[in-house]
This record gives sequence, C-alpha cells and structure tokens, in this order.
Amino acid sequence: MIAALIVTGLLAGIGITAVGPGGVLATVGLFVFTSLSPAQVAGTAIVTHVATGVLGSAAFVHSGQLREPGTRRVAAVLAGVAVVGTPLGVLLNSLVSTKVFGILLAGFALIVAAFVGLRRAAGRQPAGIAVLIGAGVSVVAGLVGVGGPMLAVPLLVVAGMPVLGALAAAQVQSVVIAGAGTIGYLGDIDWQLAAIVGIPELAGVLLGWRIAHALPTRTLKAVLVAVLVGIAPYLALHG
Repeated sequence: MIAALIVTGLLAGIGITAVGPGGVLATVGLFVFTSLSPAQVAGTAIVTHVATGVLGSAAFVHSGQLREPGTRRVAAVLAGVAVVGTPLGVLLNSLVSTKVFGILLAGFALIVAAFVGLRRAAGRQPAGIAVLIGAGVSVVAGLVGVGGPMLAVPLLVVAGMPVLGALAAAQVQSVVIAGAGTIGYLGDIDWQLAAIVGIPELAGVLLGWRIAHALPTRTLKAVLVAVLVGIAPYLALHG
C-alpha cells in the first residue's frame, strides 16, 4: 500500500504542474489503497495540496508566468472565490456515503479526462469567466479533496488562456482551496498517510514544472486521460 501511495503521489505531482489535472490521483490513491472514509480521503488528500500549491506557485513565479499582470489577475479571482466555494464543498462531503463518494469521484475523473482532451491554447486571460470557473472548481475540490489545477487549468485553457498561464494561476487557487479544506477536514486528516503521499507529490511538482517548460505534453495528456477513464468504473464500484 505504501509503495502504491508513493507512486500515486509522484504521478499526481507531475500532473499538477505539467498538465493541470493530476492531483486527483492523490485522492484516487487514498480511496483505492486505504480504508479511509470519504471525509478522511478528502481531508488527507487536500492537505497535501497546501505544499504543492505553494511550491507550484513559487516555480511559476520563477519562470515568469505569475509576474504577468493578466495571470496575476486571474489567480486573484480564482483564489478569492475559493474562500467561499471550498467550505461549501466540505459541507457537501459530510452528506455523502462511501458509495456515493466513489460514484462522484468516478464522474469527476471522467469530466477531467474530457477537459484534458479539449485543452487548447488561445492567448488571452479570461478574468471575467474566472469567477464562474473558480466557484465551480472550489466547490468540487472541497467535496472530493483535490486542489485547483485539476479542473481550473483545462477550463481556463478552453476559455482562451495560455497553458502556462492557466497552470500558474491554478497553483495560487490551490493554496487557498487546500488551506480552507484543511481547516474544514482538520479532524479527519491522517497525517502519516498525508506525508507518504505528499512528499513524493512535491518531487513530482518540480518534475512536472520542468516537463511543462521543456517537453510537449501530448503524450502525458494521453496517458492521464487513459488512466482517468480506465479507473472511473472501478471507482464507481469500489465504494
């Protein structure tokens, strides 16, 4: 189980900064390889995204994306609405059973896979639509225990934002989502498992950031889509 969680955390980190969606794999790993309750899965997964969000934000400041005014504006909007949306998602989590949680997680995996396939860069910063994107993403993130990039990046790119800018803005949002989610799930977090997943996840964040700047992401996108689509039926039945 520990080995599986380490690998899952590493792959999640790579996905967070290389293509955006990816952090959901941390939630999936905890749901599949442990006997944690839905609240424990969500809380343990979301606390790891505090560190990944901070590290990811620092990386994109270093590479320049978060120094661009348009990207900073979108990041501020995403982060602002997450303050309200995330606690709502945490509240909704308390109303679902393990079976329903598995079905929701499976549906989320399929939705993310679809948006990864739709990704396209257009070259503008959709600050207006970022309010809607940020609200929806933060509620879902609080519900299933994921950070911001999983849905925010593909949605922002489909809306017309450059890939690297969307990746950068979503890292900032993930810090707020993870912080608010951690407070909401504080009594449900398994800190030992969070460390087992979170430490390799941090290594993956740096590796993914390098991949995003140095290599085409088409192959990684294809692999991520295949994994998400492949595990969705299992998640729905696992609960």
